[in-house]
Amino acid sequence: MTSGSGSGSRFAALALSPRAAVVLAAVVVVAALVVVLLGSRSGIGADGATVSVTGGPSAVVATPSASSTPAGVVVVHVVGAVQRAGVVSLGAGSRVSVAIDRAGGATPDADLARLNLARVVVDGERLYVPKVGETEVPAALGDGAAVAGPGGAESGSDGGDAIVDLNSADQAALETLPGIGPSLAGRILAWREEHGRFGSVEDLLDVSGIGDGRLADLRDRVRV
Repeated sequence: MTSGSGSGSRFAALALSPRAAVVLAAVVVVAALVVVLLGSRSGIGADGATVSVTGGPSAVVATPSASSTPAGVVVVHVVGAVQRAGVVSLGAGSRVSVAIDRAGGATPDADLARLNLARVVVDGERLYVPKVGETEVPAALGDGAAVAGPGGAESGSDGGDAIVDLNSADQAALETLPGIGPSLAGRILAWREEHGRFGSVEDLLDVSGIGDGRLADLRDRVRV
């Protein structure tokens, strides 16, 4: 009896009061929460699985804007008084000066004063850079070759009247053509501005004031 009563006394001493039991349970819950939070921050869940965190900022990859992309490429055959004559590729809207630079630059005897260096080149054109004192295009360049001059006007290979490029000529160059005065030259420029460029010499018939007769007078004096 003595030993049995002693064991009961020890078990009674180990028993928790209701308040102590509540406190112990709270401590266990807090400890569990701390473990879960630490596991979430490290990316590992309580069961060892990877924890995916959503709602965070996403990476933004910069892409080139449309404006940084070239609109196109034009190909020009540069010949004459340049360091490296040949075919060059340029960005659309490039000027004569850029075409010459791409061909290695002009030679010391080049007559750049006869060129409109600010003119926008046209895809497929042949740009001839003349030498000082040169008035004729070498026969090796073939028929239709011309020496580029100011304002889009070009001297023919026979040294005669200037040939005018309808897609690059300015007001002054157009007025050198037979029957073309300031008013009609202005209408030609307005048509080009509206339609982008002349596709053929016959497109001049679409310009108010130019008929078949005037086109016949202009045919040998213009090109596209």
